[in-house]
Amino acid sequence: MSHRVPRLTRAAIVLALACAATAAQAVTEIQWWHAQTGGNNERINALAKKFNDSQTDYRVNAVYKGSYPESMAAAIAAFRAGNAPHILQVFDVGTGTMMASKGAIKPVYEVMAEAGEKFDPKAYVPAVAGYYTNSKGQMLSLPFNSSTTVFWYNKDAFAKAGLDPNRAPQTWPEVVSAMAKLKASGHACPFTTGWQTWTQLESFSAWHNVPFLTKENGFGGPDAKLVFNGPVQVKHIENMQDWIKKGYFVYGGRKNEPEAKFYSGECAMMTTSSAAYATIKQQAKFKFAESTLPYYADVPGAPQNTIIGGASLWVMSGKKKEEYKAVAKFFSFLSQPEIQAEFSQLTGYVPITMAAYELTKKSGFYEKNPGADVAVQQLIVKTTSNSRGVRAGNFPQIRDVMDEELEAVWAGKKTAKQGLDDAVKRGNEVIDRFNKANKS
Repeated sequence: MSHRVPRLTRAAIVLALACAATAAQAVTEIQWWHAQTGGNNERINALAKKFNDSQTDYRVNAVYKGSYPESMAAAIAAFRAGNAPHILQVFDVGTGTMMASKGAIKPVYEVMAEAGEKFDPKAYVPAVAGYYTNSKGQMLSLPFNSSTTVFWYNKDAFAKAGLDPNRAPQTWPEVVSAMAKLKASGHACPFTTGWQTWTQLESFSAWHNVPFLTKENGFGGPDAKLVFNGPVQVKHIENMQDWIKKGYFVYGGRKNEPEAKFYSGECAMMTTSSAAYATIKQQAKFKFAESTLPYYADVPGAPQNTIIGGASLWVMSGKKKEEYKAVAKFFSFLSQPEIQAEFSQLTGYVPITMAAYELTKKSGFYEKNPGADVAVQQLIVKTTSNSRGVRAGNFPQIRDVMDEELEAVWAGKKTAKQGLDDAVKRGNEVIDRFNKANKS
């Protein structure tokens, strides 16, 4: 027996399908390229899904495009080919390079203003906002996953060495004293550091309120010169070279590789990113604590504030008005205190707005996780021209130079002064080449 569909019903089906197709076409899609792996990749996808589920006009497609340098290179190639993403996650040291790419980017303050979205740079944590704004206080990219340098220590190892497990060393001389006791108690690696150029030179300089670059650390113009070979920095690197000789400091790599030495229990103390929190909490089989970065008390103005790491979201140029409206709506969504607070608590990145920080504090998260607020406390201090951040073109290449020279110092091939002098000379050559290549 054949079942014939009534003509009226068939017409209704056709009309419904046409309406569905029209509705589908009405959704504006935007591409978000990012560099987050593992659990943070899942968090990115969850954020995109939450936004997509919250409304029906726009859809964000989050796409992992490799490491920070890889995703940046992919976006540049895509821009030249005419198919760049709408949003690109760029690490902090790529800021100077993105700013110089004027034709390739659309500043966030313009995107938000044209879409009529409320946007106040003053709502952001000062050290975070300052890093991504121009001299007029206008936000060029949207702060997203921000971290800073902090001090971690193994409370069990401290107790075994006769140190107070509930008090972290506050100054570098106190760290040295702790190193000696840990070494004497049989600990083969008293101290290590992740991201050595960021923690021991960039953030170290800001924390001690001494210049890293001329021209307000590069914020005053692209022709700034590196000056991190000053007496305060040289003395610190000399000390670190001495700690290596004594077996107090064990070098474990340029990036975050040394973090494994800490959460495995091999090293008892470490300076690295606050964003290591989630991994340390997951991996460590001992009691640990997070504290402020050590400083030298005899340096005037120390401690000041540390500088941020992590990344921000840049908007690429050449897109349609409706697509920019979608970007603006998504950025407003990401800036909500509830969204920011949840992202911070799950990842270890700092809340980027004061409202998100207050919400996290009110939730009792910092009480349940002592030390988790250290990073924010280090950042909410008013910044100076020496502590706002570091801005220079091709900064990733400059970091490579600093890493090479520091490794020569650790190996005893150069003195601290020679290593830093050479790093400054070579780094300034990188800046000069970048500026010549980007002259308009």
